[in-house]
Amino acid sequence: MRNKKKDKHSFWKRIRFKYRLSAFNENTLEEVWKIRASAFSGIVLFLLVAGILIAVTSVIIITTPVRYYLPGYLDSEVRDKAVRNAILADSIETELIVNRQYVDNARKIFTGTMEIDSVTSVADTLYIPENDPSLQKSELERRFVEQYEEDERYNLSLLPYTVSQNDAVALFAPLKGIVTTHFDANSRRYGIEILGAGKSTVTAVAGGTIVYSGYDISNSYVIQIQHKNGYISFYKGCSAVLKSVGDEVRSGEAIAVLETHKVNGKDEATPLCFELWHDGYPVNPEGYITF
Repeated sequence: MRNKKKDKHSFWKRIRFKYRLSAFNENTLEEVWKIRASAFSGIVLFLLVAGILIAVTSVIIITTPVRYYLPGYLDSEVRDKAVRNAILADSIETELIVNRQYVDNARKIFTGTMEIDSVTSVADTLYIPENDPSLQKSELERRFVEQYEEDERYNLSLLPYTVSQNDAVALFAPLKGIVTTHFDANSRRYGIEILGAGKSTVTAVAGGTIVYSGYDISNSYVIQIQHKNGYISFYKGCSAVLKSVGDEVRSGEAIAVLETHKVNGKDEATPLCFELWHDGYPVNPEGYITF
């Protein structure tokens, strides 16, 4: 037991024993440099220098791109950046191609060298010209059509609809403007007056057949249209008519014109008097049409 304590005491004594290292001038034998250190001090100094070197190396590796050269270090980060850079490069290339095509097309337009679109230059295999012999009517067919149209010209029962009498009719405003006079059956005012903006076009409120088109002293030019389901529309106060009796019109088709008139030297719009009748009775147009 004493020997172990003695050996331990002698070990610490030896490791802490200080040695002196001196340097002398060879000619004068003068001591120019000396150092006194023990083995323990040397070990501590070595560990301190090694720790500083390890710390500096770690900081350099972590904070500089040198870490990318170490195998297995930040592989996921590098892969993510590589994918993002590839996508960005692809989008930049696509944008460059689009811009280049735009510039080329603009240059061709300005220089007059733009080529004809290939879509319009390719013949349509499904297109059949109007003058194709296979589409021409024979003389017998032509005479039949003319005779049928002449016989049914004034037949109002053969309108181009096959609906029941209970079906509603889609009606549209005959003129873009504001309603200045409203419907009042008690005052025997069976229509409304619509004031447009200057010269205007009167259109049919629905498809039908012109049953009257002429001039009246009281109402100027008047047009009357027979519609399906017993509806009749009147357009009074027109400056000119565009349709004749027997003509079939579509919804929204122009049928008359309203001109301006002079009032105290100023041009004023002419109002349109519009009436709507159903099964022989006048109805309020504002209940059927949104003005």
